Amino acid sequence: MNASVIIFYIIAAFILGAGILAVTTRKIFRSAIWLLFSLIGIASLYFWMQVEFVAAVQIVVYVGGIVVLIIFSIFLTQKSGDEMPKPLKNRSIFSALAVLFGFAFTFNLIKQYGFKQIESTPFEVKVSDIGNQMLSTTEHGFVLPFEVVSILLLAAMIGCIVIAMKVKHNEQ
Repeated sequence: MNASVIIFYIIAAFILGAGILAVTTRKIFRSAIWLLFSLIGIASLYFWMQVEFVAAVQIVVYVGGIVVLIIFSIFLTQKSGDEMPKPLKNRSIFSALAVLFGFAFTFNLIKQYGFKQIESTPFEVKVSDIGNQMLSTTEHGFVLPFEVVSILLLAAMIGCIVIAMKVKHNEQ
């Protein structure tokens, strides 16, 4: 194993660890912070692959946009420091089955197709070329995914508003 492979495994372990902690912790603020670390880990994976523009977009859109929006909405709620309720046993069982199915499906795909060893040279792409391709409406253009990201940001904003809404208690 060379240093590049070791760095990849360290980054992958960091992403998986932060992701697992994001979904298993019972404090909502800590969950948002672990999500932040997981997304930063994904950006570091992009930097490791030498795709700096995609890493910068990852940091700006997801870390800078969505996670900060989620954290602000958590601060706006009245019970931001409270623990979330324990998940129901039904949900835990179905979650474990979904994870097991996901691992089995991924293992089957890897077993079926495998990884081909190819020699490739590093690619050089200018940021202006990426911008032109993202906004292109041609066959290989990415204007639709570009618009989907804006819908994702809108959905995150609506989710934050829903989280921040104060619930009126009916006094009886």
